[in-house]
Amino acid sequence: MDLFEAAWECLEAESPVAKVAATVRAAAAFSRGELPIPTDAPPPRPIGMPGRPSRPRLVHPRDLPRRGFGSDEGRAAFIHAIAHIEFNAIDLAWDAVYRFRGLPDRFYADWVQVAADEARHFTMLRGRLQQLGRDYGDFDAHNGLWEMAQKTAGDGLARMALVPRVLEARGLDVTPGMIQRLKGLGDTQTVAILEVILEEEVAHVAAGSRWFRWYCERRGVEPASTFRELLTGYARAVLHGPFNVEARTRAGFDEEELAMLEAAVTELAAGPA
Repeated sequence: MDLFEAAWECLEAESPVAKVAATVRAAAAFSRGELPIPTDAPPPRPIGMPGRPSRPRLVHPRDLPRRGFGSDEGRAAFIHAIAHIEFNAIDLAWDAVYRFRGLPDRFYADWVQVAADEARHFTMLRGRLQQLGRDYGDFDAHNGLWEMAQKTAGDGLARMALVPRVLEARGLDVTPGMIQRLKGLGDTQTVAILEVILEEEVAHVAAGSRWFRWYCERRGVEPASTFRELLTGYARAVLHGPFNVEARTRAGFDEEELAMLEAAVTELAAGPA
């Protein structure tokens, strides 16, 4: 088996247990040098839905109920939402490995590591859900992350710009506030998990920044203006502030990009002229 075949196997796994186990096996095999990166592999198969369990039911984001943290049910629903993001993130990392060919070995090493981290994050969150008497699949969820993967399947530059640096980077902005609210409720177990995830997600977004700029250099385009065009074309509906400037700076955003994000959110809030 080569790396692309292993990535496909992880994508195809349906149950959470099977997807996590396949990811752990593949990441370990890759680290031991047992999964070569072929230079003559056939083109990737057309993108579709990865393997998924029958639950959670996928609905439009507006159809997801808003719940507070004050009850065990509300806290479980929140943890489920984060677990769903991490479960999707496993597939997003493996799809980057599988989808984009002929890139430096470091690209594949970065996204294999991300896949392994996301599988560990999902496992921690699922365990916390189970402690609260619930499980993954017990609440509805949405498919926004994978829909963006479909939109960017044909362009690695767009994928690196929009999935790690827009959708996943949103976690850098909102997680600190969630941690503070959970501390106020005395939920130290969930706080400990989110603190691990927040720190490691900085590195994941940084990988997106690194490879976004690599693609820009290879194509001879200017990163800031290219990022602005992609935000306008793909991501206006999912762009929200305020932004965690410290975490985003560590994740590879420069001052011009941060100012651009702030301006874009202000423009959206103002509405049509």
